[in-house]
Amino acid sequence: MANASGFFTPSVPRLGTKIQPFTGISRSGFCFSRRVVCSSAIEGAEKHASPSESRVPKLVSKGCKLVGCGSAVPSLSVSNDDLSKMVDTSDEWISVRTGIRNRRVISGKESLKNLAVEAARKALEMADFDPNDLDLILMCTSTPEDIFGAAPQIQRELGCKKSPLAYDITAACSGFVLGLVSAACHIRGGGFRNVLVIGADGLSRFVDWTDRGTCILFGDAAGAVLVQACDAEEDGLLSFDLNSDGEGARHLGAPMSDDKTEELLGSNGSVLNFPPKRSSYSCIQMNGKEVFRFAVRCVPQSIESALEKAGLVSSSVDWLLLHQANQRIIDAVATRLEFPQEKVISNLANYGNTSAASIPLALDEAVRSGKVKPGHTIATAGFGAGLTWGSAVIRWG
Repeated sequence: MANASGFFTPSVPRLGTKIQPFTGISRSGFCFSRRVVCSSAIEGAEKHASPSESRVPKLVSKGCKLVGCGSAVPSLSVSNDDLSKMVDTSDEWISVRTGIRNRRVISGKESLKNLAVEAARKALEMADFDPNDLDLILMCTSTPEDIFGAAPQIQRELGCKKSPLAYDITAACSGFVLGLVSAACHIRGGGFRNVLVIGADGLSRFVDWTDRGTCILFGDAAGAVLVQACDAEEDGLLSFDLNSDGEGARHLGAPMSDDKTEELLGSNGSVLNFPPKRSSYSCIQMNGKEVFRFAVRCVPQSIESALEKAGLVSSSVDWLLLHQANQRIIDAVATRLEFPQEKVISNLANYGNTSAASIPLALDEAVRSGKVKPGHTIATAGFGAGLTWGSAVIRWG
């Protein structure tokens, strides 16, 4: 578990000195230690360098702000009535239990990568930002179309000539919150200035469309935000709280399974179970009751922790934006935190559970509709991924 709202940075020592580990504590309770060792080689180089060249770059407390957002969804809309023709269900049964009425599904020549690129471009356009000035691209997804990840391909599609660092974060429904926190850490501790955070998932490809317990829940989408370095007093990530518990993996996952077709065809000459059998990921397996209990218990606790670190109470927050998993979960968490319904952002009815895309997708719609305005404070939380959960208190704009 980790939590932070900023970084406390000790002054940088003279060259040639050795520093023992130092622990700093921020307002949120974030602690870290650092050892600095300067070699004699650097000491010698200082004698021949100009004053500006010999000056040690001093790490200063930096903030980060969210300055642009975008989203993209597939063209195919699948309604509850459509699903009722495939499995034993109905529009009423689904909407009453989940709040979902429609979901978007990737079809034809559409791809998750293209949705992510579209969302990213919209976020950059809103911020009036050149992709060539990006320092980092974080692709939060558990369903990349390449097992080695999607972020570098998105970097290429955006035409980033300076080849910024790009990598994937795999945490499913918690992924976007982890991406925001990772962006902040790169900015505050690594000197990065412009980080693109994308949440995108195509869970429809891992759904058993004959299982009415899961096929009614999931849809595909992508959302993105541009996170930018700023002065500490303009900081837009006020606090966060992150958690995980591997014991919960039995309640939610999509584990690998052996390809049964090889067993039917024979061993193909294999000896002592080598070469290994070809494997693929199974469909999503979920114990809905246990996941519901987990969410309504742990998510409010996490948000309360993040609010406490930010020095805020729920009544001072403008919006509650949760991962769009189930309307009953959203309502239960809002009630526990005493958020009135008019302060809760929800677009679940139109898209279903879009995993890592759900928070940035809902945020983008709220911003573009004028609901969320610059300066508004948002308490947000993601949860799932067998099991991870995390909250962040952010300020938009």
